[in-house]
Amino acid sequence: MNTILLIDDETKMLNLLELYLAPHDYSCVKKNNGYDAIQYMKNHPVDLIILDIMMPELNGFHTCEKIRKFSTVPIIMLTARGEKDDIVKGLNVGADDYITKPFDEDELVARVNALLRRKTCYEQLEDSEQLTRGGFTLDGHTYTLKYENQILSLTLKEYNILHSLMKNTDRVYTREQLLLMVWDINSKTDIRTVDSHIRNLRDKLKKAGFPIENHLKTIWGIGYQWKI
Repeated sequence: MNTILLIDDETKMLNLLELYLAPHDYSCVKKNNGYDAIQYMKNHPVDLIILDIMMPELNGFHTCEKIRKFSTVPIIMLTARGEKDDIVKGLNVGADDYITKPFDEDELVARVNALLRRKTCYEQLEDSEQLTRGGFTLDGHTYTLKYENQILSLTLKEYNILHSLMKNTDRVYTREQLLLMVWDINSKTDIRTVDSHIRNLRDKLKKAGFPIENHLKTIWGIGYQWKI
């Protein structure tokens, strides 16, 4: 049974999330603030997090940033409908997906299932399936990208994006294709989610000193590719 950590300062929302998820054999742990949630994570394994943005003391953005310092667990952020700036900021601080309020049970469960399905898939990669392209090695066991003596930790979504691009070098993937491959659903996910993750990933690689300018390419009007 997968354990999902629910973080929201509103008890009604925590109870609603649990009501939707429990019938699908998910074990839910409820925390009403980011500090308690982070402390819990340091002592207990969780498989996925659903994190509200608007919380007092430590908001969802800061909570996500702190979690990303020690964990690559998939994170879904809860945001108010139409708050595109919140969505982009959430993705940029390390969230893997988002759900806008109000939402229904089917959407919530579909997004949770999709993220956990991807997580399970990549955890089962064999050592022989490590990808080495142009001097870069993508490691599916440690969720890292290696170049010479440098090693950079990746989030689940960052890893999935690079795996999709590096598996077929020089092929151009449209945003729609990446959305379907990496997010596993595309009907309710804003296509700009792909752009936000690519931009965040590119900035992260550059700050770490990885020479990716000639590898992770934007093909204007189409999508993205990894060139050797």
